[in-house]
Amino acid sequence: MDVLVELEPTVAANLDRHLRLAREWHPHDYVPWSRGRDFAFLGGVDWQPEDSSLDPVARTAMIVNLLTEDNLPSYHREIATRFGRDGAWGEWVGRWTAEEGRHGIALRDYLVVTRGVDPVALERARMTHMSAGYDSGDKTALRALAYVSFQELATRVSHRNTGRASGCQVAEQLLARIATDENLHMVFYRNLMSAALDLVPDEAMQAIRDEVVRFAMPGASMPDFARSSLTIAKAGIYDLRLHHDEVVMPVLRYWRVFERTDLGATGEQARDELGDFLAELDRRAARFVERRAAAAAVPVA
Repeated sequence: MDVLVELEPTVAANLDRHLRLAREWHPHDYVPWSRGRDFAFLGGVDWQPEDSSLDPVARTAMIVNLLTEDNLPSYHREIATRFGRDGAWGEWVGRWTAEEGRHGIALRDYLVVTRGVDPVALERARMTHMSAGYDSGDKTALRALAYVSFQELATRVSHRNTGRASGCQVAEQLLARIATDENLHMVFYRNLMSAALDLVPDEAMQAIRDEVVRFAMPGASMPDFARSSLTIAKAGIYDLRLHHDEVVMPVLRYWRVFERTDLGATGEQARDELGDFLAELDRRAARFVERRAAAAAVPVA
């Protein structure tokens, strides 16, 4: 069975749904341009750390989020290669890319205009990260669908919580707007994977297991990602508890993964292995939260 061909009607229906629900918005509306001023190159003053009014942890999270969005050319290549550029699939690939493009534009404009981050360091990080690009390897179309179902929701959670932690109402509005896009993208992919489960349940269950077990955010290859992720996790912006409770489990429940009765031997094995991994992920998440709480309770000298 050619799964992509079989899914084409579902793609078309969900694309129509997406276009009905998506609301036009403009990045320039979310940037406080009146706060901008020239840098030294044009006779102004270059960035200084005291220029930023952002919460330091939120600043780290916004940089990670922006650099992640910056790799859009690589992401476009990934989904265009997996899903094709013709018919409803191709129309979706183009629409998704155009919508995602607004995110990096708006975030960068906000951060540079408000002097939220060092623009020189940001640009150097962008060059390094985009030059490396993003490559998911030889994932099948089913694995790609499973991955983006989780990844889009993870990105939504990260943007939302970063905005709330920013200490800036404008940043919170902007990141909430971006998170709304990410949620619609998640719903699109989630619905397609649901249809794939009905078409090829064993293969789809194996893809879901593989992507849950091996999940990594697309920005994981950026410089200092591990250190930044730990900072973000300690602040509760995105951590293992959130990943388990607000990303992985809601999507699995929607697919009724542990209720399905149409699996063969390979699908049952994949589901059992998924269940074992989730139990361990839950234990790891609980340990992390306990250690974070214990560290927070230690008085600062």
